[in-house]
Amino acid sequence: MPNPLPIDRRQFVKISTLAASAALLPQAAHAETPAVYQLPALAYGFDALEPHIDAMTMQIHHDKHHAAYITNLNAALAKAPELTSKPLDQLLATLPAIPDEALRTTIRNNGGGHWNHDFFWKTLAPAEKSGKPSATLASAIDAHFGSMDAFKKAFGEAAVKRFGSGWAWLIQQGDTLKIVSTANQDHPGMKGIVTDADLGTPLLGLDVWEHAYYLHYQNRRPDYVSAWWNIVNWEVVSGRFAAKI
Repeated sequence: MPNPLPIDRRQFVKISTLAASAALLPQAAHAETPAVYQLPALAYGFDALEPHIDAMTMQIHHDKHHAAYITNLNAALAKAPELTSKPLDQLLATLPAIPDEALRTTIRNNGGGHWNHDFFWKTLAPAEKSGKPSATLASAIDAHFGSMDAFKKAFGEAAVKRFGSGWAWLIQQGDTLKIVSTANQDHPGMKGIVTDADLGTPLLGLDVWEHAYYLHYQNRRPDYVSAWWNIVNWEVVSGRFAAKI
């Protein structure tokens, strides 16, 4: 994991709101809770995505918000160890089968938070390594959306218009590519929660929770979305697409 960055007095004032919100996330009740899931290390430094996403945002987002989802998920699973036999994606795809509503909600929020963020970190790369979609993915995008520019516009609208906190996704559903958005930490694979059936396989996802961008962009979510295209890891996205065709 990258080394923490020093925080001076000015920076402390700047991060107070987001740091406070991270601190308010529920924490596990017992330190001895078995750690079924661990916080994944980033494949790049906190500052590697600048100027598009600043280092302080990355550090708080990864070390505080993502870590809290994992802590809470592990605490929930400690109360229902029989659920640990399923991989997380399968557990999230079968949430309605969990009879305890409070447990189901906790796993939905925190399991979704862990899955979404792990997916998100892998979708990012320093600008010089962003690359471009593979020929097959680019062709599919052109076929379904008209052009790459039209795709980016439609995806950006889904991200900007998501009310409150949530995500925008490019998904593959059979032979079709679609753009969808979900609230909070839901994702397209949550059958019976987000939809009656699996919406499709996520290929690309953008976090539009305020903690993902507010330090640098404040209320300018469209600017964050526009800048984010510079750090999409198209090799990873193309690999996800290739695995499904």
